[in-house]
Parts: sequence; C-alpha cells; structure tokens
Amino acid sequence: MASPPEAPSDAELISRVLVRDDRRAFGELVARHQSAVRGLLRRLTGGDLAQADDLAQETFLRAYRGLHGYRGGAKFSSWLYRIACNVFFSKDRSRRDVSQEPLALEEGSADVSLPDRLLERHDLERALALLRPRERAALVLTYANELTHEEAALVLDCPVGTLKTHVARAKEKLRRQLEESP
Repeated sequence: MASPPEAPSDAELISRVLVRDDRRAFGELVARHQSAVRGLLRRLTGGDLAQADDLAQETFLRAYRGLHGYRGGAKFSSWLYRIACNVFFSKDRSRRDVSQEPLALEEGSADVSLPDRLLERHDLERALALLRPRERAALVLTYANELTHEEAALVLDCPVGTLKTHVARAKEKLRRQLEESP
C-alpha cells in the first residue's frame, strides 16, 4: 500500500503562487494558517469575532498582494502575524478616540506572575482590552502564540528589549486589573 503524498511545504506553495500565480496554492496557505491568524486577531480585538474575521481577511489580502516581498528569513507564520498585527494597529489607530486611551496603570516589576483568574476568558478579554495595542500584541504573541521573544520582536518590528518591556508592562497591568476585578 502506497503512503499518501506528503503535503507541500509553505515554501513550495509560495513558489507556486509567485511563479505560476497559483491561487489554489495560496488557498492552501490560507487554510493552513487562517486558524492561527484569526486566533491572534480575536485576542487582539478582545474577542470581537466579526472584527477579527474582517482583519484576518485584510491580512490575507495584504499577504497575497505582498507575497513577492516575503524573503523567507522568518517563518511564514511569523510573516503573517506581522501583517496581522500591522492591520490591527492601523485599524486601531483609525478608530481610537483620545477619550478611549487604555487605562494607564503604574509600572511595576518585570518579574510578575499572573493570577490564576487569568484563565477565566471573560476577565482576560476585559483586562486585555485595557492594554495598549503593542503591549497586548506582545503578550498574545509570546504567551498565546508561543513565539520566542526574538520571533515576537521580529513580528512587531522592535528590539527584543522593547518587546520584553511591553510584555512586562502588560503582565503587571493584567495582574493589577485582575486583582481589582470583583
């Protein structure tokens, strides 16, 4: 009995899209990565499924249009996360009203362990919504998407030290917010 053919790698699919404008190959890339991209965007939007779906669609549209710019230096998924974060940041900037700035909490220690209540989805989404967009993205990428600090820094196009600062501030703000929740 013959074994099923091995699925093409991301690199092979990308090559087919670029060389032959193979839209089915791009569709396979979308199918392969859409769940992770939508999950990232759901967390960034505070659980707003409709907004996350709209942003995911915009992410893949931009990815298709800009695929020739993918150089393969990072994982394809990281490249997609970068596009998704940029789409989120640009939509967030265009919607943000000065009165809707996230609650500014005092900075604390970078070595903060989050309370067990973090696991409660509603409390987490409400607390995440209070973070600045880059802090939220840094935390989601490193914890929910399990990227290393180096990978997340590449996605957010910032130095690793800045990424670590965003994560530390986000954790401290979440800890305080969740402690204050009834």
